Amino acid sequence: MPSAPPSGPRYYPLSRFWRDRFGTKVYRVTIDAGFTCPNVDGTVAVGGCIYCDNRSFSPNRRLPRMGIREQVERGIGILRQRYGADRFIAYFQAATNTYAPVPKLRSLYDQALTHPDVIGLAVATRPDCVPDPILELLESYARRWYVLLELGLQTIHDRSLDWMNRGHHYDAFVDAVQRCQGRGLDLCAHVILGLPGESHADMMATADALAGLPVHGVKIHNLHVVKDTPLEALFHAGQVPMLERDEYVALVCDFLERLPAGMVIHRLSGDAPPEYLVAPLWCLDKPGLLRAIDAELERRGSYQGIRVRSGAACR
Repeated sequence: MPSAPPSGPRYYPLSRFWRDRFGTKVYRVTIDAGFTCPNVDGTVAVGGCIYCDNRSFSPNRRLPRMGIREQVERGIGILRQRYGADRFIAYFQAATNTYAPVPKLRSLYDQALTHPDVIGLAVATRPDCVPDPILELLESYARRWYVLLELGLQTIHDRSLDWMNRGHHYDAFVDAVQRCQGRGLDLCAHVILGLPGESHADMMATADALAGLPVHGVKIHNLHVVKDTPLEALFHAGQVPMLERDEYVALVCDFLERLPAGMVIHRLSGDAPPEYLVAPLWCLDKPGLLRAIDAELERRGSYQGIRVRSGAACR
């Protein structure tokens, strides 16, 4: 176990990773290509994930549908004006962005990569929707561009995956990660903390399992309730409690301590626009939450990787 914290931030944020890699600030341009999911259309389930409304996290799904190139140009224009950005990742975000035949995917991805200031591709999907032909397609892009593949892990516990109506189990995630190796892809896992029925030990087991896999990054979310979802009904019925902010801060710090120091932290909380969010309301104050996480790590004298078990995956 390391005996002293590293210099600088106490965890490895995505912004620093991209600056280290590309030598400049890089911003994601979100794209909605109109995909659905196999647990929505009846292929493996119906209704989708219990917590999910794509409009709550995908700005483009709240707007009239535009073409891929138009979405890229609009997003770049906004980011340039707001941040002075000059390099961008085309981020296929809403729903399952590999859920189509290879020729269709190639056409969609090609359109996003035609802009001269787009330097890479990010694709969010499910671990049961990356058959080898699709991974071969992504591998072909990785020979020329940076390619980030985001896979929804959420938890290693199958009972929780069943509760949220994911339509797959943990073994699908492990299989997908193994088949991604050697293809030049950066892998990011999505995780949710605060799932009902999961103890502290259960959540830390997810952290330990993730630390042992060849995954490059993680998005950590708090379970939160958005309007017009099955989770909203359960919440109002008193069946699904939400974490208090202090509880979540402690959990995130415990989770970070168990992740390898080189694993990139893409995000540390989940939220939704005020018009969609039901609970918990504290997640609307993201800057305050991040400050609280930093303060807790400092109070502990702790940092990402301090409790990594021997044998964790090297990257």
